[in-house]
Amino acid sequence: MGDVAMSAPIIKSLVEQNPLVKITVLTRGFFKPFFEDIPNVRVVIPDLKGGHKGFFGLVKLYKELSKQSFDAVADLHNVLRSKVLVGLFRLSGVRCVQLDKGRSEKKQLTTLKVKKLHQLPSMHERYAKVFRKLGFKIELGTGFKEKAEITNEFREVFKDKKLVGFAPFAAFKGKSFSVEKTKELLKELSVVEQTTVLLFGGGGKEKAILEEIAADYENVISMVGKISFVKELEIISNLDTMIAMDSGNGHLAAMYGVPVITVWGVTHPCLGFVPYNQPKENQILPDLERFPLVPTSVYGNKSPENYLDCIASIDSKNLVKRVRLILT
Repeated sequence: MGDVAMSAPIIKSLVEQNPLVKITVLTRGFFKPFFEDIPNVRVVIPDLKGGHKGFFGLVKLYKELSKQSFDAVADLHNVLRSKVLVGLFRLSGVRCVQLDKGRSEKKQLTTLKVKKLHQLPSMHERYAKVFRKLGFKIELGTGFKEKAEITNEFREVFKDKKLVGFAPFAAFKGKSFSVEKTKELLKELSVVEQTTVLLFGGGGKEKAILEEIAADYENVISMVGKISFVKELEIISNLDTMIAMDSGNGHLAAMYGVPVITVWGVTHPCLGFVPYNQPKENQILPDLERFPLVPTSVYGNKSPENYLDCIASIDSKNLVKRVRLILT
């Protein structure tokens, strides 16, 4: 989800800066809300579990897409399925450019040894480079989605308080807050004046955990499983700040220009996954003197056992100081 969300402001920037271009985005139906309000952009949803499944399904999808007579194809995914489609388009003479993920550079920075870190190009810059290779001019720093109107139902709940989003979990343990660390931060956040803290996550287990924690505070509300994804995006667009791990929720908030504080564990901002247009000051790192091998992997799925809880070395009080600074 994060990779797709990161592409949305780039595509919006592209059409804003090149008003004659028309874009067809091929993506899963769940991600359609990221793009459907962008001018000159239409979304096509493949049936990857049905008619477009497997190699012959992709051939069928290619034949359907080729009827649109595209001038070019930008592959922002560069995985097996997209490579098959790109190969077919190239055979028919359509110009194609594929994303350079920088795998070898990232591999060097995630070796399990002490290394000198340097900043790799952001994924947003890599996406933009694909379109530049196709001949388009595109500058980053714009392309934010519009803030949605909050319904009366939620306006009555939130009133005029500042809204702080908090998504404490991620796909892997090495870049997730523990339940104990989540409680520790919420204890500090809950006393920030005139704020309501909204908890975000996914899955039944996270829902139960966050609801139980939220019950201890008057100004903490778990949003997990209570509203549709589209409604959740509407609320995220109205946040005053979002605290997230190196995960999709931070990228969702960044689509709307929300200040995102990213909490890093076994991954690191140098790998290029900082949410869109977010400053260095919003990147909160673990104690790198105690954990000098960070980053241990690109996505957080690999790390030494004793690094899994390195994120716990982050000082919750310092994190809340950053929240207060953003809210003032």
